[in-house]
Amino acid sequence: MIDDFLAGDLTDVEEAVRAAAAAEILPRYRQLTADEIIEKSGPHDLVTTADRLAEEHLTASLTRLLPGSVVVGEEAVHADPKVYEALGGDAPVWIVDPVDGTRQFVRGEPGFCTLVALAHHGELLASWTYAAALDEMAVAVRGRGAVLNGAPIRSGSPAPGAVLKVAMSHPDYTTDAQKHALRGLFIDGVDARPCGSAGLEYLAVARGDQDAVAFSWEFAWDHAAGLLLVTEAGGFQATLSGAPFRIIGGNDLPFTAARDRETAERILAALRTGG
Repeated sequence: MIDDFLAGDLTDVEEAVRAAAAAEILPRYRQLTADEIIEKSGPHDLVTTADRLAEEHLTASLTRLLPGSVVVGEEAVHADPKVYEALGGDAPVWIVDPVDGTRQFVRGEPGFCTLVALAHHGELLASWTYAAALDEMAVAVRGRGAVLNGAPIRSGSPAPGAVLKVAMSHPDYTTDAQKHALRGLFIDGVDARPCGSAGLEYLAVARGDQDAVAFSWEFAWDHAAGLLLVTEAGGFQATLSGAPFRIIGGNDLPFTAARDRETAERILAALRTGG
């Protein structure tokens, strides 16, 4: 079932992502009212009406495109944490973050995106990263490369001796051990900054505009689409132990995704050293 689906025309998925954004996200961009913004765990963890309705829209359209599939979405898991267990199940799984970069969306900034990935038995198979306000759609299919607005993209490698540009988890939202690891990035040769939308940070790595990311949390909806995108663009990803990141969890954090293996290994060495 899943092989036949991947061998077919996947533009229907791209159209479903665009349709959800057109129906539920873009009409609320810079038009949100106070009652459409809700705090979840705190003032930095927001959800809007656009998040909820876009996820509902995608859940209906994606499962219709692939009968027998299920959806693990950020808002559904917030309502029922057991939904997350589907990542380890037998059904194909759509991993959905309806609005990645909700704080930017709430502020009326264009740095947000919709993330969709398709996985089966823990293996990432395809992904879609759609920055609706920027009209950028990045698509990756396992073994078939990555494209941005239909044109192939490659991560390439940093210029020899260049300072590495790295987006990392904000230290305010990390454990003491993770803070220690992330401080390892504040060294000569690395320009580290707190990340914005994770999905757009991954896209920047995949297109060669940024050298790496270093993240300390592992929610699949934030990382699945971007990790496949970077990998299919020629990049490399690994956790602190050196093992690949697993979408089902249990990773040795922090982890990195980078333009090439050498860059990833430099970032991991810095994280292991700490500061």
